[in-house]
Amino acid sequence: MRGAEQPFLDLPTTGAEPGRHRTARHRAANYRAVFAVPEFRTLWCAQVMSYLGDQIAQVAIAVLVYAKTGSPVITALVYALTYLPPIVGGRVLAGMVDAFPRRQVMITLDLVRGGLVEIMALPQVPLGGTCTLLFATVLLGPPFSAARSAMLPQILPRDRLALGSAAGNMTFHASQVAGFLAGGVLVATLGAYRSLALDALSFCLSAGLIAGRVRARPYSGESPVHPVLQSLTRDARLIFRRPAARTLVLFGWLAGFAVVPEGLAVPYAHTLGGGPVMVGLLMTAMPAGMAIGALVIGRLSRPDEQLRMIGVLAMLSCAPLVAGLLRPPASLLVPLLVLAGAGGAYQVAAARAFVTAVPNGHRTRAFGVAQSGLLAAQGLGILAAGAAANWISPPTVVAIAGLLGMVAAAVLATDWARHRGVFAALADDGGAPAPGDRVQRFRGTGEAGGPRAK
Repeated sequence: MRGAEQPFLDLPTTGAEPGRHRTARHRAANYRAVFAVPEFRTLWCAQVMSYLGDQIAQVAIAVLVYAKTGSPVITALVYALTYLPPIVGGRVLAGMVDAFPRRQVMITLDLVRGGLVEIMALPQVPLGGTCTLLFATVLLGPPFSAARSAMLPQILPRDRLALGSAAGNMTFHASQVAGFLAGGVLVATLGAYRSLALDALSFCLSAGLIAGRVRARPYSGESPVHPVLQSLTRDARLIFRRPAARTLVLFGWLAGFAVVPEGLAVPYAHTLGGGPVMVGLLMTAMPAGMAIGALVIGRLSRPDEQLRMIGVLAMLSCAPLVAGLLRPPASLLVPLLVLAGAGGAYQVAAARAFVTAVPNGHRTRAFGVAQSGLLAAQGLGILAAGAAANWISPPTVVAIAGLLGMVAAAVLATDWARHRGVFAALADDGGAPAPGDRVQRFRGTGEAGGPRAK
């Protein structure tokens, strides 16, 4: 509910990665230095509470809507509201952050969102009101994240900034797994409304921490206005005129197929005879698998090997879903979803390769397009799956999504085989190319070079 943050959205660092030549002691010392900064610890603690509360709320809302309506499509529609609002409206609001003190923005938005979720926790609120409140709550997520990201370089020294961002990303994945599991248990024991009240409390606790332990920083006081549609169109052209960048961003958007089991978790659990705990398990399985896959692949393979595995892992992220045609029991379904999530670890390598496929001065904007497209793919994928589940069973819908995703991944893998050799050479060189250097060879014929970053 704070903007549906996803791993492909993180802009990786372009320097050499902490590979196997770096010792665990050295990495731990760096992270100790990051967490030695009191204000960073405060923001991190607020982030943990926020993420945990969000995952609990997602389980609660899905269970609540399905209990009220019994409709997979309405449940999917409401769940998709956690993905779609930030695409356009969130970008506009996030661009206004610099007009106000960032600390005050975070505190205010936390309190406002806490109030909105608290209203959602009232049993007398109708379903339409819940949807409206959910839309408003999610819409306010991007400006909060923008304010936090803008403040992070003012809190951490430059040499610790990359590790601080990495700590935040790892926190998201860990909180997603723990939050979905806890959400299933809490909804089963406390009920959906009380679980939503816990999310409202997490917003208030986050605001209190920031107000009490993070000091105000200078801000620009300016709010440059850019036409969102024009900006998205221009930046999309930047990507799609470069064949390698286009292939990589489409790899990222394959998540629109892989997210279907999460979006249909409640009706799927119902077909298995399960309740909120089963819903939590189904939602947890793929994020847990992705965390495991990213850890194993990152530890046991070189960057060039990870590039070669992108196509195979992308197919693996969808292939286990096809088993839904056989109606596997929960004891087999959950491990299959974990396996699919492990395949989804290709997103990490794809995001890193994406850095080298886009000129340095355009990378932030390009990742903004990747973010918007990913959220749209996931939201629309959930909506389409929910509509289909009104006519055919949720396991069959998941299987069809897996089959379509596997075919799309195979097509992209064939295209990726033409580009990955040069990317592997760049990985062996230990970093991204300089602007205007080797990245030029990835441009398509007849492409107009865009302006450099200001």
